[in-house]
Amino acid sequence: MGIPSGWELVILLVVLVALFGATKLPTAARAIGQSIRIFKAETKSARSQDEANVAAPAHGSLPPSGHPTAGLAQPRVNEAQRRDDTAR
Repeated sequence: MGIPSGWELVILLVVLVALFGATKLPTAARAIGQSIRIFKAETKSARSQDEANVAAPAHGSLPPSGHPTAGLAQPRVNEAQRRDDTAR
């Protein structure tokens, strides 16, 4: 069952006019549009808050335990330097 088209839309429009009346349809359409805009704004703000929470580390997290430089990146040593160090 897909999106209605052609005669299905015409029948749907006639049923809506019969149920709600021609005067209430513009008001209902405006209310639905406003609800959609509010929903989009709320989901956008929720996404930006989630991204901000992921980008910022949690305050109060503890540093890694062990040696003071345990969490720091170690310098890269190439193979030639390693052989020189072990030969000494």
